Amino acid sequence: MTQLTTDGSTAESGGYAAARLHLLHRDTLTGPPRRAALARLTDQWLGGLLGHSRGVALVAVGGYGRGELSPRSDLDVLLLHDGSAGPGELGAVADRVWYPVWDMGLALDHSVRTPLEARKAAAGDLRVHLGLLDARHLAGDARLTSAVRATAYADWRAQAPARLPELRELGEERARVQGELRFLLEPDLKEARGGLRDATALRAVAASWLADAPRSGLARARAHLLDVRDALHLTTGRATDRLSLQEQDQVAAALGLPDADALLHGVYEAARTVSYAADITWREVGRILRARSGRPRLRRILGGRGGRGGFAEPERLPLAEGVVEQDGEAVLARTARPEHDPVLPLRAAAAAAQAGLPLAPHAVRRLADRAGPLPLPWPAEAREALVTLLGAGEAAVPVWEALEADGLVSRLLPEWETVRCRPQRNPVHRWTVDRHLVETAVRAGESARDVGRPDLLLLAALLHDMGKGRPGDHAVTGEALARDIATRLGLGPADVDTLAVLVRHHLLLVDTATRRDLDDPATVRTVTDAVPDTGTLELLHALTVADARATGPAAWSPWRASLVAELVRRAAAALGSGTQPRRPERPEPTDGQRRLAAEACRTGGPALTLRPRPEGPGAEGAAALGAELLLAVPRQPGVLPAVAGVLALHRLTVRAADLRALDVPGEAGALLLEWRVAAEYGSLPEAARLRADLVRALEGTLDVAARLAEREAAYGGRRRGRPAPPPRVTVAADGPADATVLEVRAQDAPGLLHRIGRALEDAGVWVRSAHVSTLGASVVDAFYVTDVAGGPLEGERAVAVARAVEGALGA
Repeated sequence: MTQLTTDGSTAESGGYAAARLHLLHRDTLTGPPRRAALARLTDQWLGGLLGHSRGVALVAVGGYGRGELSPRSDLDVLLLHDGSAGPGELGAVADRVWYPVWDMGLALDHSVRTPLEARKAAAGDLRVHLGLLDARHLAGDARLTSAVRATAYADWRAQAPARLPELRELGEERARVQGELRFLLEPDLKEARGGLRDATALRAVAASWLADAPRSGLARARAHLLDVRDALHLTTGRATDRLSLQEQDQVAAALGLPDADALLHGVYEAARTVSYAADITWREVGRILRARSGRPRLRRILGGRGGRGGFAEPERLPLAEGVVEQDGEAVLARTARPEHDPVLPLRAAAAAAQAGLPLAPHAVRRLADRAGPLPLPWPAEAREALVTLLGAGEAAVPVWEALEADGLVSRLLPEWETVRCRPQRNPVHRWTVDRHLVETAVRAGESARDVGRPDLLLLAALLHDMGKGRPGDHAVTGEALARDIATRLGLGPADVDTLAVLVRHHLLLVDTATRRDLDDPATVRTVTDAVPDTGTLELLHALTVADARATGPAAWSPWRASLVAELVRRAAAALGSGTQPRRPERPEPTDGQRRLAAEACRTGGPALTLRPRPEGPGAEGAAALGAELLLAVPRQPGVLPAVAGVLALHRLTVRAADLRALDVPGEAGALLLEWRVAAEYGSLPEAARLRADLVRALEGTLDVAARLAEREAAYGGRRRGRPAPPPRVTVAADGPADATVLEVRAQDAPGLLHRIGRALEDAGVWVRSAHVSTLGASVVDAFYVTDVAGGPLEGERAVAVARAVEGALGA
């Protein structure tokens, strides 16, 4: 028996078997070099089996065609012929190749076709066509192989508008059946979403010349998945793509990894890269196909310099400072300067999620390359943008993953590295630790109307499991991490303490309710000893529900929900109400504020000061677009809706506001309004222009409502953000004796405060004072109202006014 020689001459099957065994088990080659060497070795053997037959060619297709042969992979081969040989002669040639392969015990996927038959088969079967795109000549008549390859590529490019949607649907069907590779404890490396099939599909998209996948990290991710499959084949001795639990330790050892968790972490990282590339690629394919079908068409430029190819660029709609919508994506404005605006990554992410848009990959890459670190502690705008992003619901997930793809999340929160792609061995969990945290924030956002501090709820949802992957109890470790992170984010000491309690005790309610007797007073004390007040208990309850619902279907049930709710009810009763003041006491008006109020009464019109206010230490660039507006107006009806409407017309976002009445000696008194505002985009308005519009609004010559409606009609219908949870307006049970307190919790939106003020005016009540807080994308406002006589509203009327305001906001 002759042996395979170093110059590549053919040998008999025994020589191939020995050389194959040596390559797989004794040679030092691993990874791509070993797969390529195994393909070359197999090429030589199969070429020798074919011999010098005329009018035929042996062609490798699929993974073998790409030269990526794993130890137990099928040999995908096509025997091409020109039709000149008779059936008997052709059968003899085929048997000469097929039978030795079968005798070796290797899996063989084979077919015998003419070039025309191969073309017809590809037209009827997408998988056949994909295999031909990777066709590689092995032996015989090379002209046959070249003809088939050329035809396959020409047909693929010509038929791309029809075939690519079919290819995408195949991937979506695989995902429905196999799940998402990066979240599975026993993933299928090939068929699950983010696996090898998807990586191959991206190659096919690139071959269509219609679109291309992002290159960054994709080849490395694909190679890693192939390496894991190689190790799986060698350790099991089987042609399998399923990474079963009982085999993970052996596979990890074969790859030189410390344990099965490290193995899954690497697999999840690779799958994340493939999935993200697929998302971007298919989005681009959809955009191009829509454009080719005429929706939307680009406007032809008549004269002038114009854009590329004589067409204008797609319309760019502003979303936030430095961020615009273009062609269905959130992109950076031409004037954006990430190197001078460290808040821009979070502002862009928040704007994209709120609008329900993906964050364009080139924008993320530019932010990753150029944006500098945030000052410490974070400026208020950065913290609010993070909360806005987390509160955007399902739309936050792809935006967060876009930031993760280029390492921006870990730069913002270095602690994230420990939980990123970390597997959870408990089968109750359906997500990795990092994705579970984001999903918990999504669920927590659904409770934003039920709690007084939705910002703390969302931050606790993001941080509650940050201690996983570190030594010790993850809740105890997480508490320390939460304190460090919250301080870095710029939260005050009281908020830092609240966040730490939420993270430390995020399992307290469900564990206590399901394992202890609720009728035992000690059970309730377990909660009240850990939770200082009813406000924190309210947040902990919402976090418990969000955490369980984000874990998986088995983690929450009506039975558990009822037990936890009953425990919370009893703990709240034990804690009592009013353990914390509703609002901090106001300081006495300053001399400057009194002078402004006196000026307003003397002139009979508004008096104001507008002072730019950087939103944190070291804040610069767009953060300096914040401002403090101090306004005094003679006491009269309609002040709140007029002022709020004018601010909305000037595209000023209200971060916080305070309204109160001031007595002015010798006058009827004035309303003093203190506002913290920020320019939605662009520069701050001039104070003189603001005052002029306020005068017109108060006089009734400026129809604020009509102007806001006109702008909403022009822009609002083109924003595709998620449907906001319905607003909630309630009558506070523990309000003061001389006023009725209406609490408004709603999704922030341009003109929202104007609508609230209009509804209160229409209801015939007097706003004695107001406290307005914007917490990310949510507002939590309190309005102290009285009847015209200056007294609190009666019970039924108070409820009716609350329903009227709620109806006005929901319209």
